[in-house]
This record gives sequence, C-alpha cells and structure tokens, in this order.
Amino acid sequence: MFLSLDGIDGVGKSTQLQLLVEKLQQLGREVITCREPGSTQLGESIRKILLNDWETPIDVVSEMLLYMASRAQLVQEVIMPALERGQTVIADRYLLASVVYQGCGDRLDTDSIWDVGRVATGGLLPDLTLVLDLPLDEAASRLGEPDRIESRGDAYREALRKEFLSEAENRPQQIQVVDARGTKDEVADRIWSVVEKIVESDAR
Repeated sequence: MFLSLDGIDGVGKSTQLQLLVEKLQQLGREVITCREPGSTQLGESIRKILLNDWETPIDVVSEMLLYMASRAQLVQEVIMPALERGQTVIADRYLLASVVYQGCGDRLDTDSIWDVGRVATGGLLPDLTLVLDLPLDEAASRLGEPDRIESRGDAYREALRKEFLSEAENRPQQIQVVDARGTKDEVADRIWSVVEKIVESDAR
C-alpha cells in the first residue's frame, strides 16, 4: 500500500504522518516513510539546492525537473523496493506537489507536469493522496523560519491551497481532502476514517 500526504506548508503533515505510521504499526504493518525532495543521497542534495540555496537562480522549469529527478531516484531506491517487500509506504509529498507548486504556483502547464511525472515515477502513483487543508492564516501561524519556497508570500500560498482543492475535485479517486482544523487527534481520526477503507481493501 502506498499513501502520500500533501497540502500547503503548515497544515501538520509531519505530525499526522507519524500518527498514521503508529496506527498502521499497531495493526502489524511494516511502514516505510519518505519525504520529497529527499530520502536518498541524491534527493537530499537536491533538497538543499531547492529549499536552502538562496544564491543560485533557478528557473521554474529547472525547479520542476529537479523535483522530478529527486522523485525518480526515490521511486527506484526506496518506494518500489519497499512495495515489492510488501511494506506500506507513506510519502510526505509526491507528484501532486509538483503539479500544484510548479503548475498553479509558477504557471507551468499542469497536464505537462503530470506527463513528466509519469516518466519520472514509471507511472507509480499512490493508492491515495490525502490533502490536509487549513485556512491560510492558521497554516501560516504554524510555520517557523521560511525556506526558499515558503518565502514567496501569502498570495502564492493561497493560490496553492486553491489548486490543491481543485486537483482533488478533478481526481476524487486519487485525492481526498481532509479538514486539518482542530486537535491533532481529531485530524488523525478524520485521516483514519479515509485510510481504513484502503487498509481493508489492501488486506483482502
């Protein structure tokens, strides 16, 4: 089983990912987690460039392709081997993030990004992507020191949020939105109400 969590920065992905891992482990599942960009030697090197290198100019097409290179390595080195071993994989961001951030946010054609993504991933998509959704001001209040992407401002972040919701509406079988307001346990319960169905189906 392959799941991914996504959404604008500050929605609580890291916290909810860990709670979901613990829930699945309680059911006896062996769970592998990964993050984008990152989780491989190449991916972590690319992450430093994309998020923390304020000096190097990066064109939007180059930015998209760097994310795809990290993703391609992640699929081959981490995700596919784990799935072949029968493990559950949960990714902190995946292809949807590129569609939203470089598509809506930076105005590349989203259909083209999906196409490039299919090449980078070998066509591997999550069984389900969960988009955690929060109002912009609440998500912003949870952020620490912004990285290069997070520093692009509120208008950019609001456009990202709308595009996440739009992609979920257009692809309801692949993407589901979870209200991320409330306590972490309340949000975890909402996530589990969705994931439990996938777990039951996967166990058959």
